[in-house]
Amino acid sequence: MQIVLSLDSWPSLREFAEDERSDLGAAAHLAELAGVGSLRLSINEDLSPVRETDVDTLRRASHSMELRMPVSPNLLKIPLAARPDRVVLVGERHEAAGPAPPVDARVSGAALGSVLRSLSEAGIATSVRVAPELDAVRAAHAQGVNDIELFTGYLVDLPTAERRAALMTLGDTSRLASKLRFGIAVAGGLDDRNVREVLEAAPSIERVVFGRGLARRALLVGLDRAVRDFHDRMR
Repeated sequence: MQIVLSLDSWPSLREFAEDERSDLGAAAHLAELAGVGSLRLSINEDLSPVRETDVDTLRRASHSMELRMPVSPNLLKIPLAARPDRVVLVGERHEAAGPAPPVDARVSGAALGSVLRSLSEAGIATSVRVAPELDAVRAAHAQGVNDIELFTGYLVDLPTAERRAALMTLGDTSRLASKLRFGIAVAGGLDDRNVREVLEAAPSIERVVFGRGLARRALLVGLDRAVRDFHDRMR
Protein backbone atom coordinates (compact mmCIF):
# COMPACT_ATOMS: atom_id res chain seq x y z
CA MET A 1 0.00 0.00 0.00
CA GLN A 2 1.54 3.28 -1.09
CA ILE A 3 1.04 6.69 0.49
CA VAL A 4 0.79 9.63 -1.88
CA LEU A 5 1.26 12.92 -0.05
CA SER A 6 -0.13 16.17 -1.42
CA LEU A 7 2.19 19.06 -0.57
CA ASP A 8 -0.31 21.77 -1.55
CA SER A 9 -0.35 22.96 2.08
CA TRP A 10 3.20 24.27 1.75
CA PRO A 11 2.47 26.81 -1.04
CA SER A 12 -0.81 27.65 0.72
CA LEU A 13 1.09 28.44 3.91
CA ARG A 14 3.46 30.64 1.94
CA GLU A 15 0.51 32.60 0.56
CA PHE A 16 -1.12 32.90 3.98
CA ALA A 17 2.06 34.05 5.70
CA GLU A 18 3.17 36.24 2.78
CA ASP A 19 6.54 34.54 3.08
CA GLU A 20 8.29 33.26 -0.04
CA ARG A 21 10.03 30.47 1.88
CA SER A 22 7.99 27.28 1.68
CA ASP A 23 10.83 24.69 1.98
CA LEU A 24 9.04 22.47 -0.50
CA GLY A 25 12.19 20.58 -1.38
CA ALA A 26 13.01 19.90 2.27
CA ALA A 27 9.45 18.66 2.88
CA ALA A 28 9.78 16.31 -0.08
CA HIS A 29 13.05 14.84 1.21
CA LEU A 30 11.67 14.30 4.71
CA ALA A 31 8.47 12.71 3.42
CA GLU A 32 10.30 10.25 1.18
CA LEU A 33 12.70 9.31 3.99
CA ALA A 34 9.65 8.60 6.18
CA GLY A 35 8.22 6.22 3.58
CA VAL A 36 5.97 8.27 1.29
CA GLY A 37 5.78 6.60 -2.10
CA SER A 38 4.96 9.63 -4.21
CA LEU A 39 4.53 13.38 -3.77
CA ARG A 40 1.86 15.53 -5.35
CA LEU A 41 1.14 19.12 -6.27
CA SER A 42 -2.10 20.48 -7.71
CA ILE A 43 -2.21 23.15 -10.41
CA ASN A 44 -5.13 25.25 -11.60
CA GLU A 45 -5.65 27.75 -14.40
CA ASP A 46 -4.67 30.70 -12.17
CA LEU A 47 -1.46 28.95 -10.98
CA SER A 48 -2.15 29.92 -7.38
CA PRO A 49 -1.07 28.99 -4.77
CA VAL A 50 0.99 26.34 -6.61
CA ARG A 51 3.24 27.96 -9.19
CA GLU A 52 5.26 26.55 -12.06
CA THR A 53 8.42 27.10 -9.99
CA ASP A 54 6.94 24.88 -7.25
CA VAL A 55 6.40 22.13 -9.79
CA ASP A 56 10.01 22.44 -10.93
CA THR A 57 11.25 22.38 -7.33
CA LEU A 58 9.31 19.24 -6.47
CA ARG A 59 10.38 17.49 -9.67
CA ARG A 60 14.04 18.06 -8.78
CA ALA A 61 13.60 17.11 -5.12
CA SER A 62 11.47 13.97 -5.41
CA HIS A 63 12.00 10.48 -6.72
CA SER A 64 8.33 10.05 -7.63
CA MET A 65 6.05 12.98 -8.38
CA GLU A 66 2.40 13.41 -9.30
CA LEU A 67 0.76 16.48 -10.77
CA ARG A 68 -2.98 16.96 -10.27
CA MET A 69 -4.78 19.19 -12.75
CA PRO A 70 -8.20 19.79 -14.27
CA VAL A 71 -8.98 18.46 -17.74
CA SER A 72 -7.57 21.55 -19.47
CA PRO A 73 -5.47 21.66 -22.64
CA ASN A 74 -4.24 25.09 -21.50
CA LEU A 75 -2.31 23.48 -18.64
CA LEU A 76 -0.68 20.70 -20.63
CA LYS A 77 2.54 22.65 -21.14
CA ILE A 78 3.35 22.25 -17.43
CA PRO A 79 3.35 18.43 -17.21
CA LEU A 80 4.93 18.19 -20.65
CA ALA A 81 7.83 20.31 -19.37
CA ALA A 82 8.09 18.89 -15.84
CA ARG A 83 7.63 15.23 -16.81
CA PRO A 84 5.90 14.01 -13.62
CA ASP A 85 5.61 10.29 -13.04
CA ARG A 86 1.83 10.58 -13.12
CA VAL A 87 -0.78 13.21 -13.96
CA VAL A 88 -4.10 12.94 -12.11
CA LEU A 89 -7.00 14.56 -13.95
CA VAL A 90 -9.81 16.03 -11.85
CA GLY A 91 -12.94 18.10 -12.41
CA GLU A 92 -13.06 21.88 -12.29
CA ARG A 93 -13.40 23.28 -8.79
CA HIS A 94 -16.11 25.93 -8.69
CA GLU A 95 -15.29 27.20 -5.19
CA ALA A 96 -12.09 28.77 -3.95
CA ALA A 97 -11.74 26.15 -1.21
CA GLY A 98 -12.60 22.50 -0.97
CA PRO A 99 -11.50 19.39 -2.85
CA ALA A 100 -11.43 19.11 -6.61
CA PRO A 101 -14.45 17.10 -7.80
CA PRO A 102 -14.35 13.91 -9.87
CA VAL A 103 -14.35 13.88 -13.65
CA ASP A 104 -17.56 12.66 -15.27
CA ALA A 105 -16.30 10.85 -18.36
CA ARG A 106 -19.88 10.64 -19.63
CA VAL A 107 -20.07 14.40 -20.20
CA SER A 108 -16.41 15.39 -20.69
CA GLY A 109 -15.51 12.70 -23.19
CA ALA A 110 -14.02 14.83 -26.00
CA ALA A 111 -11.92 17.08 -23.76
CA LEU A 112 -10.84 14.17 -21.59
CA GLY A 113 -9.86 12.07 -24.59
CA SER A 114 -7.77 14.90 -26.04
CA VAL A 115 -5.82 15.49 -22.83
CA LEU A 116 -5.32 11.75 -22.29
CA ARG A 117 -3.92 11.36 -25.81
CA SER A 118 -1.50 14.27 -25.36
CA LEU A 119 -0.14 12.83 -22.13
CA SER A 120 0.03 9.30 -23.51
CA GLU A 121 1.96 10.44 -26.57
CA ALA A 122 4.43 12.13 -24.23
CA GLY A 123 4.85 8.89 -22.27
CA ILE A 124 3.31 10.30 -19.07
CA ALA A 125 1.13 7.97 -17.02
CA THR A 126 -2.33 9.28 -16.18
CA SER A 127 -5.05 8.67 -13.63
CA VAL A 128 -8.57 10.10 -13.56
CA ARG A 129 -10.48 11.00 -10.41
CA VAL A 130 -13.96 9.48 -10.61
CA ALA A 131 -16.93 9.12 -8.31
CA PRO A 132 -17.06 5.74 -6.56
CA GLU A 133 -19.95 4.58 -8.72
CA LEU A 134 -20.16 1.63 -11.10
CA ASP A 135 -21.30 3.73 -14.06
CA ALA A 136 -18.47 6.23 -13.52
CA VAL A 137 -15.90 3.42 -13.64
CA ARG A 138 -17.47 1.94 -16.77
CA ALA A 139 -17.42 5.35 -18.47
CA ALA A 140 -13.74 5.82 -17.62
CA HIS A 141 -12.97 2.36 -18.99
CA ALA A 142 -14.76 3.24 -22.23
CA GLN A 143 -12.45 6.26 -22.59
CA GLY A 144 -9.37 4.02 -22.41
CA VAL A 145 -8.44 5.06 -18.86
CA ASN A 146 -6.38 2.43 -17.03
CA ASP A 147 -5.85 4.08 -13.65
CA ILE A 148 -8.47 5.77 -11.47
CA GLU A 149 -8.66 7.71 -8.22
CA LEU A 150 -11.90 7.02 -6.37
CA PHE A 151 -13.11 10.18 -4.67
CA THR A 152 -13.96 9.73 -1.00
CA GLY A 153 -14.41 13.37 -0.01
CA TYR A 154 -18.18 13.20 0.14
CA LEU A 155 -18.46 10.10 2.32
CA VAL A 156 -16.01 10.49 5.18
CA ASP A 157 -18.20 12.92 7.16
CA LEU A 158 -21.56 11.24 6.54
CA PRO A 159 -23.65 10.04 9.50
CA THR A 160 -22.86 6.47 10.49
CA ALA A 161 -25.67 4.67 8.64
CA GLU A 162 -25.18 6.66 5.44
CA ARG A 163 -21.42 6.21 5.61
CA ARG A 164 -21.77 2.44 5.89
CA ALA A 165 -23.92 2.38 2.76
CA ALA A 166 -21.45 4.61 0.92
CA LEU A 167 -18.56 2.37 1.95
CA MET A 168 -20.41 -0.65 0.58
CA THR A 169 -20.80 1.16 -2.73
CA LEU A 170 -17.11 2.07 -2.65
CA GLY A 171 -16.28 -1.61 -2.16
CA ASP A 172 -18.49 -2.67 -5.08
CA THR A 173 -16.91 -0.02 -7.28
CA SER A 174 -13.36 -0.98 -6.38
CA ARG A 175 -14.09 -4.65 -7.10
CA LEU A 176 -15.37 -3.74 -10.58
CA ALA A 177 -12.31 -1.55 -11.14
CA SER A 178 -10.06 -4.41 -10.13
CA LYS A 179 -11.82 -6.78 -12.54
CA LEU A 180 -11.26 -4.21 -15.30
CA ARG A 181 -7.56 -4.15 -14.33
CA PHE A 182 -7.48 -0.52 -13.26
CA GLY A 183 -4.80 0.83 -11.00
CA ILE A 184 -6.79 2.14 -8.03
CA ALA A 185 -6.17 5.03 -5.65
CA VAL A 186 -8.44 6.78 -3.16
CA ALA A 187 -8.40 10.46 -2.26
CA GLY A 188 -10.52 13.07 -0.56
CA GLY A 189 -10.86 13.93 3.13
CA LEU A 190 -8.75 10.99 4.30
CA ASP A 191 -6.83 11.05 7.57
CA ASP A 192 -5.75 8.75 10.39
CA ARG A 193 -9.32 8.58 11.77
CA ASN A 194 -11.09 7.28 8.68
CA VAL A 195 -8.56 5.63 6.38
CA ARG A 196 -8.82 2.22 8.04
CA GLU A 197 -12.53 1.79 7.32
CA VAL A 198 -12.01 2.88 3.70
CA LEU A 199 -9.29 0.27 3.20
CA GLU A 200 -11.37 -2.41 4.88
CA ALA A 201 -14.27 -1.61 2.54
CA ALA A 202 -12.07 -1.67 -0.57
CA PRO A 203 -8.98 -3.89 -0.03
CA SER A 204 -7.97 -3.73 -3.71
CA ILE A 205 -6.85 -0.10 -3.31
CA GLU A 206 -3.19 0.36 -4.18
CA ARG A 207 -2.52 4.02 -3.30
CA VAL A 208 -3.93 6.34 -0.64
CA VAL A 209 -3.69 10.10 -1.06
CA PHE A 210 -3.36 12.26 2.04
CA GLY A 211 -3.27 16.03 2.13
CA ARG A 212 -4.54 18.32 4.86
CA GLY A 213 -5.20 15.46 7.26
CA LEU A 214 -1.54 14.48 7.32
CA ALA A 215 -0.42 18.13 7.30
CA ARG A 216 -2.48 18.77 10.46
CA ARG A 217 -0.79 15.84 12.18
CA ALA A 218 2.63 17.06 11.02
CA LEU A 219 2.06 20.42 12.72
CA LEU A 220 1.86 18.57 16.04
CA VAL A 221 4.49 15.85 15.76
CA GLY A 222 6.60 16.69 12.71
CA LEU A 223 6.41 15.35 9.17
CA ASP A 224 8.49 12.22 9.73
CA ARG A 225 6.41 11.04 12.71
CA ALA A 226 3.13 11.97 11.00
CA VAL A 227 3.92 9.83 7.94
CA ARG A 228 4.92 6.89 10.12
CA ASP A 229 1.75 7.25 12.20
CA PHE A 230 -0.39 7.18 9.07
CA HIS A 231 1.42 4.11 7.80
CA ASP A 232 0.62 2.40 11.09
CA ARG A 233 -3.08 3.27 10.74
CA MET A 234 -3.16 1.66 7.30
CA ARG A 235 -1.91 -1.71 8.51
